[in-house]
Amino acid sequence: MLAAVAAIVVVGLVAYGYRSVKPSPPKICGSPGGPPVTSPRIKLHDGRHLAYKERGVARESAKYKVVLVHGFDSSKDFYVPLSQEVMEELGVYLLTFDRPGYGESDPNPKRSVKSEAFDVQELADRLGLGTRFYLMGASLGTHVVWSCMKYIPHRLSGVTLVVPVINFWWPSFPPDLVHEVYKKQLKRDQWKLWIAHHIPGLVYWWMTQKLFPYSSIMQRHPILFNERDVATVQAMSKVPNPHEHKIRQQGDYESLHRDIKVHFGKWEFDPMELNNPFPNKEGSVSLWEGYNDKLVPFELQRYVAKKLPWIKYHEVANGGHLMIHEPSLCEAMFRELLLGEVPSF
Repeated sequence: MLAAVAAIVVVGLVAYGYRSVKPSPPKICGSPGGPPVTSPRIKLHDGRHLAYKERGVARESAKYKVVLVHGFDSSKDFYVPLSQEVMEELGVYLLTFDRPGYGESDPNPKRSVKSEAFDVQELADRLGLGTRFYLMGASLGTHVVWSCMKYIPHRLSGVTLVVPVINFWWPSFPPDLVHEVYKKQLKRDQWKLWIAHHIPGLVYWWMTQKLFPYSSIMQRHPILFNERDVATVQAMSKVPNPHEHKIRQQGDYESLHRDIKVHFGKWEFDPMELNNPFPNKEGSVSLWEGYNDKLVPFELQRYVAKKLPWIKYHEVANGGHLMIHEPSLCEAMFRELLLGEVPSF
């Protein structure tokens, strides 16, 4: 009798554990019972769809064509504080898109840092952006930008990385520096990052369990934003975003959790070993960091810039993580990217 009870308990624990680590199937847009498709989309060669949004001047008459990559828990509808007047002055066409699993873009169960570069290339080709285009990315979405510089540098006219999130396991980082900065993270984030890199199969469990704090950004920890970020959040709250509910509509796993697994997992390359994509100075790469960014440590960002001296590194003294959403800084980023103007901030 005791052996039978023990067997039942073991089977129950195994079943519970399996349910805890197995994500629910995604709710694919346009599928029976799934969210409706309301945005323009292109179909990729593997059958997946990418949803996109166009802003600025008409694609056909634009002087500059920019692909802008959104970050974590965001979408193609994220706030870009460039007025239509400024975009017309610059002659810029701005393309944003839902990365796989976000918004109305199909999930990609094989998603990797490398695969996202070719999603960008195929999107640009299907929309006729030409042989070259400009690329800008923010926060966690910058793994796409690094990947494009690795795999499709010949397609780029210029690049801007805004508060790019660091992967602590890039091989070129000195272990002592990484250890020092890593230990400054909240414990919940140290565990989240460690699991994402070493045991990615447990990310879903960690992000859904209720026993321990699991993620400062998902739990809106007050340590995340400095005073400048708080003011930016308050300003953004006054701008309606009727599509915000669509960001995770296909499921947290295919959007948020897979994003964490991809960005903090094992990359196919080390960004600090990249070659300058513009060796003949036909374009440039800029990196913007906030000294008071509570999410991205400036110490590691400075090291990246030191290892890649062809990057124009801008560190904003009191800047935070939401700099791209500040109108003056956002405009300065675009003017530098497109016109080569030296930013003043």
